[in-house]
Amino acid sequence: MTSTPQYVAPQRQVGSKELMALMALVMALGALGTDMMLPAFPEMVRDLAIAPFNHVQYVIMIYALGQGIGSLFFGSLADRFGRRPVLICAIATYAIMTLICGYSADFEILLALRFFTGFSAAALGVVAISVVRDRYTGDEMAQRLSMIFLIFMIVPIIAPSLGQLVLKLADWRGIFSAIAAISILCITWVVVRLPETLKAEHIIAITPAELKRTSKAVVTHRSAVGYLLAGGIIQGTILGFLTSSQQIIDQVFHDKDNFGLYFAIVSVGIACSNLGNSQIVTRFGARRVLQTAMIVFIFVGAGQLLASIYAPASLPLFIGLLTANLSMLGFIGTNCGAIAMQPFGAMAGAASSFQTFARMMVASAVGGLIGQSFNGTATPFAFGFMLSGIAAFFCVIWAERGKLFTRPGTTKIGPV
Repeated sequence: MTSTPQYVAPQRQVGSKELMALMALVMALGALGTDMMLPAFPEMVRDLAIAPFNHVQYVIMIYALGQGIGSLFFGSLADRFGRRPVLICAIATYAIMTLICGYSADFEILLALRFFTGFSAAALGVVAISVVRDRYTGDEMAQRLSMIFLIFMIVPIIAPSLGQLVLKLADWRGIFSAIAAISILCITWVVVRLPETLKAEHIIAITPAELKRTSKAVVTHRSAVGYLLAGGIIQGTILGFLTSSQQIIDQVFHDKDNFGLYFAIVSVGIACSNLGNSQIVTRFGARRVLQTAMIVFIFVGAGQLLASIYAPASLPLFIGLLTANLSMLGFIGTNCGAIAMQPFGAMAGAASSFQTFARMMVASAVGGLIGQSFNGTATPFAFGFMLSGIAAFFCVIWAERGKLFTRPGTTKIGPV
């Protein structure tokens, strides 16, 4: 009679700073799959005969959809087989699919490939968050996630400019080759340095009963549901920004040559807020910081809407208000994720998986509505931001049963 092999985590040691940097790079791969190709939209429209122009946004939207659906699977796989092997397989698949995208001769084929690229990219965020949750909890987890997002935000700061640089040396297909090359560097670092962070006692078998138990626990926790919905809505504004930013700068303000610069300015604002959040969240608590930022987000969104109506040609005003608004995401996004994940330490992978799926589905819907509403002005974009902020805030109010600005202790899994 043979005994069942027991899971044994590799005995590696990696410092906190290196772990944060590595997880930031892992998550950054997913962002490279969107941000680097934004400057290539006009070339892609011409080369692939995409019409109407707004349909080029599907390159981003189908990728996000793939991420959302893929996240349903990778969390459970990471809970059963470990974070490390799942991450290695996902990055390898991501690199291969990205490389193949560069050889697409048809828009529909490109979209199909982009879906599967996004599907594999789903593991990047799910596993990275699970690794952090394995090591940290509560406000400390929120602080670490903020630091990861701070490093991660270097990518959107420079990615469009990198995309523009590639376009000077090659066509839009070269961007996919560049992303694949970066993926190879990332997988090498993971193979050489990443330890297994999943504890043996936290392994969850992939069975229908276990999946049902995990899903029920996640969807019946009022606070987790409210905050993942709020996080999804706010993330949708980022997706709306990504899909329509190039068109707004080009067609509304007629300054596409400086698109990378404006994108970087906005991204610096988000990076600074993530740094700020990492410094204050353990002092004031994730809920207080997040809820205050949401209120600011709504009021700045209202300012964006007024500016789009009464000063529609002012690019400095548009960039200033947009930067102020999106900088609130550093205080909202990571804290929403930390609060929603807090109750699920023993099932972090599956919980992260389901929550990422739900958040991406909501974000895809919100981002699609904002992006496809582009009509040659910035007004629909601004209105979408303000309305999204209001909707997200109501989700938080529901999650907290109307009691805002509190700092409760660790919560237990319970019913809605």
